[in-house]
Amino acid sequence: MSPTATMIRGNGFLGCRGKMAAPKLEKRKPVTLAYIEHVGPYDRIPFDSLIPRLYGWVKEKKIIPGFYPIGIFYSDPKTTAPELCRTDVAITVKGNPRPEGDIKIRKLPAMTVATLSHKGPGSEYQRSYDTLTEFVRKKGYFISGPPMEIYSKKPEVVGDETVLYAKIMFPVKK
Repeated sequence: MSPTATMIRGNGFLGCRGKMAAPKLEKRKPVTLAYIEHVGPYDRIPFDSLIPRLYGWVKEKKIIPGFYPIGIFYSDPKTTAPELCRTDVAITVKGNPRPEGDIKIRKLPAMTVATLSHKGPGSEYQRSYDTLTEFVRKKGYFISGPPMEIYSKKPEVVGDETVLYAKIMFPVKK
C-alpha cells in the first residue's frame, strides 16, 4: 500500500473515480531540498505544520523556494511498523542554504522517474500507485529509490471525500 493510501485509508473514504493521467517516464534535474524528517505513522505526518515552517524558514533566510511541497517516503508500510515509518517533508530551494535546527539540506540528484498525476479521492490513491508500479514493470525498469509525491494543491473535501492532487514519482533504472 502506498504511504499516502495508508494515510487516507484510515479515514474510510469511498466512492467517485479520480482523474489519472497516463503514466510516463521523465528526466528530473538535480535540485536542492530543505526538509524536515518525520518518523511515525504515515497517517499522522503533520504536513499542515511542517510545510508552513519550511516556507517561513526560507522567507526568513531570504532563500528562493520552489512552488510545490514534496513528500519522500522511505519505509514500506507493509513491512515497517507504523511508528518507524520515515518521511522527509521537503521544498526545493535555490542557492546554497545551510541547515538550521531540524531543517536539513540535501541535494537530490538528476534521475529518471516513472510518474503519474493523481487528482481524485484518497480511496483511489492505491490504484494510482498500483498503476504506476505495473507501468514500471511493463517498461522493463525497476524502482531504484523511495517514492516521492509532489503536491500541486492542498487536499480538498468534496462532498464526503477528500480529493488529493499529487504527482507520484518512482525513481527508476533499467
